[in-house]
Amino acid sequence: MSLFEVATLLDPYPAYKELRDSEPVHFEPSMNVHVVLRYDLVREAIRDTETFSSRYDQFLGASQIMMFQQASPEIQQKMLEVTSKMIETPPTMLTLDEPDHTRYRSLVNKLFTASQVRGSQPTVEAVINSNAASMFAHDEADFMSAFALPVPIQIIGDRLGIPEDEREFFNYAATEAAAGLRLTPLSGEQMVSRVQTAVDLQQFLVGIVEARRLEPKQDMISILANAKLEDEDRLLTHGECLSVLNQFLVAGHETTSSAFGWGMLLLCKNPEVQDELKGDEKRIKTFVEEILRLEAPVQGLPRLVTKDTELGGYPLKAGDMVMLRYGAANRDERQFEAPDKLDIHRAKAGAQLAFGAGVHFCIGAPLARQELNLGFKKLLDCARDYRLDERAPPPQAEASFILRNMPTLAIKYEKI
Repeated sequence: MSLFEVATLLDPYPAYKELRDSEPVHFEPSMNVHVVLRYDLVREAIRDTETFSSRYDQFLGASQIMMFQQASPEIQQKMLEVTSKMIETPPTMLTLDEPDHTRYRSLVNKLFTASQVRGSQPTVEAVINSNAASMFAHDEADFMSAFALPVPIQIIGDRLGIPEDEREFFNYAATEAAAGLRLTPLSGEQMVSRVQTAVDLQQFLVGIVEARRLEPKQDMISILANAKLEDEDRLLTHGECLSVLNQFLVAGHETTSSAFGWGMLLLCKNPEVQDELKGDEKRIKTFVEEILRLEAPVQGLPRLVTKDTELGGYPLKAGDMVMLRYGAANRDERQFEAPDKLDIHRAKAGAQLAFGAGVHFCIGAPLARQELNLGFKKLLDCARDYRLDERAPPPQAEASFILRNMPTLAIKYEKI
């Protein structure tokens, strides 16, 4: 059984269940990685940051090399010409261990305080209300393009401080950045175009960083552009700023868009919960945690083994790469009763691992939860009887080693 075949990636949950019981740490030869699938073992590895390091750049780099090698010599040459203009982005938060991880994370922690999240609520609600009004001008919609995609990308644009007249390019480029983690086949020219867009996005963001150093505003880029590494008493380099911003882009819109999409699909497949959720903010919060548990937008992330060890009796050697599969852990029946079922009354639903845990717990989790809770409250207030559009093909995930997203979701509803 291969977890990384396209057919399995589209619906991995039967394979997850089989392997959790028979092979909770499973070697995947196609990627030379040991996949950890059981909740307790994933938690154990997350906590042991000394043995399971977050310095896994080589894994992400390998997927880019695979794409490059599939291109023709002519396309490879074009890609090399374009990438020669890219600014090198060093590891910052996601792929660093302590104490280096905290050096960078502490710079942006102030962006995610409880007061900052509360203060941003009116702006978030305004974006949600505007997109809801556009969607509910009709009795049917592709939910992804009408709501799930534009809401988070507009909000992250607002939070970062992207100028309004540059939003069209930013939205496109940020979406392309996340698309690089998917397995959708590309033509040679599409590969070159994607790399060029990445270079253009770098130059665009560096321009804003420099502008905010001259004239700071009340936005994330201003704070990042003017933050100093205390131990070196210096501003971040352009590469360091871009590294942090790249993480904000993927975590700040792609994963939230995915959660909106899977949440709407759950509403369509479980119509009995729609009336129960309406107007009940507590139940909506549990519903959001269940979305994240059942359809983790980040299905897993790698770790690098630093010394010979074992995990659940499975031997690992220094230099091995493991993949902590959050999507499998979140449906482990040892941790969650009836794990494949949506339960809006589930106790401790927040124990799901979609945001990771420990020192690498997703720094933007409070913002994502805010968007999802406010978004579904608005959706349930404005319409009822959400259902799939029977004329459209069944909704399906897009294959990715890391992410779990849904490109389209055709729905119908009755406006209230």
